[in-house]
Amino acid sequence: QVQLVESGGGLVQPGGSLRLSCVASGIIFRIADMGWYRQAPGKQRELVAAITSGGSTNYADSVKGRFTISRDNPKKTVFLQMNSLKPEDTAVYYCNAHGRKNWSTRVGDYWGQGTQVTVSS
Repeated sequence: QVQLVESGGGLVQPGGSLRLSCVASGIIFRIADMGWYRQAPGKQRELVAAITSGGSTNYADSVKGRFTISRDNPKKTVFLQMNSLKPEDTAVYYCNAHGRKNWSTRVGDYWGQGTQVTVSS
């Protein structure tokens, strides 16, 4: 069973920073593409940042220069460093894994339970 466990969310003032973590299990992490998505109330879920198994990254225009995604393969963990946070960054942030449970299974998409990030003074 694939599990993605996020942590690091919370309440922060505008201009502040948070670091989200997502620990994966049940998946071949080193070959999985990983991503962070977010969903604000009344809005669709959107991609925030992604990192491929090879380490290539891409970001939503709204977070470029402020957020950094990274991964630690031995620890099966993906991070999202969020700096210069704005009220419009307020959302539930979800970890996504696009990969295989094992070498005999198909590639699938897996999601964490989400962690709330609130940016407010």
